Amino acid sequence: MSRYFIALLCLFFLIMQGMAMSMLPANLVYSDLLMTPHWILIFLLIIAIFYDKDDTYNAVWYGLAFGLLIDVVYTGVLGVYMVTYTLIIYTIHGLNKWLHANFFAASLLAVVGVALADTMLYIIYSFVQITSMTWGDYALLRLLPTLAANMIFFILLYPLVKEKVYAWGEEVSNI
Repeated sequence: MSRYFIALLCLFFLIMQGMAMSMLPANLVYSDLLMTPHWILIFLLIIAIFYDKDDTYNAVWYGLAFGLLIDVVYTGVLGVYMVTYTLIIYTIHGLNKWLHANFFAASLLAVVGVALADTMLYIIYSFVQITSMTWGDYALLRLLPTLAANMIFFILLYPLVKEKVYAWGEEVSNI
């Protein structure tokens, strides 16, 4: 049953991250700063940390599916988000084995995950010449605002879902 709730929450975040920029003040939206909401990635990182065990990779499969949905709905290049989210979630799942599952470790993994994902997306889009932003401009005008915005979302989401996600993980492992 928990798998359905996770999929529904991912679908909800897919819809909401498309509307995220319209929820911000106009002076922030029309400034030079570019923020990309990675809400599904943040949620799936929480799933990878608290739901998945060492030998399960549910978050990776959700990253594959919902990355493809992001590509279909929001981008013109298929496979970019799908591959990026899948690789980043797999990497964070592996790094999670070295850390205790708590707020500080989850925050660190979320920062690393979002930074790696956004940087990987920038590199791919630069390679296919969709973006021409220099590395310095990217780091200052896009990466830092994206990290800040997504960490605010992580801090708001973490206390709401952590216990439930952990309980779902224990429920599945006891079956």
